[in-house]
Amino acid sequence: MTAAIRVLLVDDDPLVRAGLSLMMGGADDIRIVGEAGDGDQVEALVDRTRPDVVLMDIRMPAVDGLTATERLRARPDAPQVVVLTTFHADEQVLRALRAGAAGFVLKDTPPAEIVAAVRKVAAGDPVLSPTVTRQLMAHAAGTAGGTRRTRARERLALLNDREREVAVAVGRGLSNAEIAATLFMSVATVKAHVSRVLARLGLNNRVQIALLAYDAGLTEEDPGDGH
Repeated sequence: MTAAIRVLLVDDDPLVRAGLSLMMGGADDIRIVGEAGDGDQVEALVDRTRPDVVLMDIRMPAVDGLTATERLRARPDAPQVVVLTTFHADEQVLRALRAGAAGFVLKDTPPAEIVAAVRKVAAGDPVLSPTVTRQLMAHAAGTAGGTRRTRARERLALLNDREREVAVAVGRGLSNAEIAATLFMSVATVKAHVSRVLARLGLNNRVQIALLAYDAGLTEEDPGDGH
């Protein structure tokens, strides 16, 4: 049998934690290994319980979810983090994604979708639909200054032309299959390019690639540019 996905719940509201625990408890392949009421408890609990996925509230009284996410994702063999939030285009959500969170779910998301999100993240996939990605990226573009754009373009200049094309396609919210069809390559080749982009730029996941492409302003350009 496949090992159950180990999940740590982090939220300062006991009722939210109880609700999440109840909905996760109905899934045979998910196991709740711990709960925390604040971000200052997260690292010790991660060391003790070894979760695969952390469901992380953003707003907590002592140490917020953003700081806790940054600390976790800086560690070797860090668990995946899914941010819990009430707003889909919140600046703190964007900061958590930049810090390496694999995505986010709204607190009023139907239970089945939250369970599906945990499964996706545990499998290494981000939990951001193309529609939500575009909304977030539009918000990011509105908050990005000239300095951020310059820095983002300098980082993307480290990529070769094909890797840069893949990075921009990720920024447009395309799936691996859609990128493969658009750029006339196999899905396996797309995955290889994504892996190289992550390694070359020191990023954690494709959400960060998308944010970098938006910061650079490249997703606003004609897809045919550069050919």
